[in-house]
Amino acid sequence: MKVRKGNRTAGSSAKKSDRSILITTGSVLLGSSIFLIVLSLLGIYVFFTRWNQQKQKMVPQLHVMPEMNLQNFTYNELETATGGFKEELGRGAFGIVYRGALANEDKPLIAVKKLEKMAGEDDTEFNTEVKVIGRTNHKNLVQLVGFCNEGENRLLVYEYMSSGSLSNYIFGYTRPSWHRRMQIAFGVARGLLYLHEECSSQIIHCDIKPQNILLDESLNGRISDFGLAKLLKTDQTKTTTGIRGTKGYVAPEWFKNLPVTTKVDTYSFGILLLELVCCRKNFEINAMQEDQIVLADWACDCLKEGKLNLLVEEDEEAMEDMKRVERFVMVAIWCIQEDPSLRPGMKKVVQMLEGGVQVSVPPDPSSFISTI
Repeated sequence: MKVRKGNRTAGSSAKKSDRSILITTGSVLLGSSIFLIVLSLLGIYVFFTRWNQQKQKMVPQLHVMPEMNLQNFTYNELETATGGFKEELGRGAFGIVYRGALANEDKPLIAVKKLEKMAGEDDTEFNTEVKVIGRTNHKNLVQLVGFCNEGENRLLVYEYMSSGSLSNYIFGYTRPSWHRRMQIAFGVARGLLYLHEECSSQIIHCDIKPQNILLDESLNGRISDFGLAKLLKTDQTKTTTGIRGTKGYVAPEWFKNLPVTTKVDTYSFGILLLELVCCRKNFEINAMQEDQIVLADWACDCLKEGKLNLLVEEDEEAMEDMKRVERFVMVAIWCIQEDPSLRPGMKKVVQMLEGGVQVSVPPDPSSFISTI
């Protein structure tokens, strides 16, 4: 019997064709599924990314540093608050300060200090500012309200001082009133007293100068820029470190590589006080006479010769209050004694300024030209 083989061949071909269709269909379905999953994940990622960015713009981050009422901002929040760090308020040794506004309902103004990327001391400086200033609270200090420590970005957020710096105020074209200058001197002295003796950890500011005294809307003096602050432990009264501060305001012991105490701030305050009395800078190369170039030397000469009126001869209000002018000048000269042990502490300085303690005639300090 003969059997035809044609049908067997046709059946085999049909099975192979069915298998190919199944494989192709499965591949298409699997590929489509993977594509849809990837597309879904991408959509979810884009959604949450945009949602998070929108949230950061609308709602300020409210993380608070333990034991302190300080907001922990993100870099994006501060970049938005300052409009991309557009409006510069000032520059310091460690960074630039920008004007900004928070995204709260009342949109409070802030000053954002963007610290420079520096080797070595930048971490120490940042940590000192955040930990120490976060614990301070005094009406004559600029209040720290928050910070950012994100990657390489380190920023400090302060309350905004609407009236600018003391430097611009007293060295400008118009002379501020004698009464207002006195009030600023009282405020700065009380602020330093707080830093030295009344806050939880003793603080040496190390860079007291008119540029670091800011004025609020009521023209109250507020000490700012603790970037050079040196924190002293409670069982420590002296510390040794490299020269800090600004020429003309730096105490002589810095140059002698000696241990420094809070008396370096007393010295700087003495120079600042003379500048407040006279409304001029400590060093003016274009002074009318050679003996007037260095204000501290000139003030000492005027006190010794009984000619203090020369310091304020263009200030009628001060001329009518010469007893107080004399007291302020004598306090200033006590503060700038070359020997730190002869300088009064800030508590006594405040008492002398306010008239609670009699001020004796100070000894002649050594020449100040070496500190310029």
